[in-house]
Amino acid sequence: MNMANCTDAHCPVHGEVLPRGRRFTGVVTSDRMSKTATVEWAGRKYLPKYERYIKRRTKVHAHNPECINARKGERVIIAECRPLSKTKHFVVIKTLGVDIKMQLKEELRIAERKKLEGEEYASSKSTDN
Repeated sequence: MNMANCTDAHCPVHGEVLPRGRRFTGVVTSDRMSKTATVEWAGRKYLPKYERYIKRRTKVHAHNPECINARKGERVIIAECRPLSKTKHFVVIKTLGVDIKMQLKEELRIAERKKLEGEEYASSKSTDN
């Protein structure tokens, strides 16, 4: 959608929502909901008892305005805002492009699926003979 034609009331650029509070950079893991994206990012937390770090990941729902329209696999910047719904308290501000790691994982998953389907087809064909 063209930015000049944005009519979304929850858009941080053209609407009434004011981003405030914390900002995060993450990867869109799902964009199947209407005007909503699931954004995920990883962090490390120090455990003093073991004197080591553990990986933690955070997954939140963010409003995805039509003028920004972030897609699955893209890196985005999200900002905290007032509650927009029961689960949405963030809004996508900007897309930073495609995340290479996410794209490679998706391609690998597709390749493995095709390989398994090919093996199943070959095994079913050999049992028919």
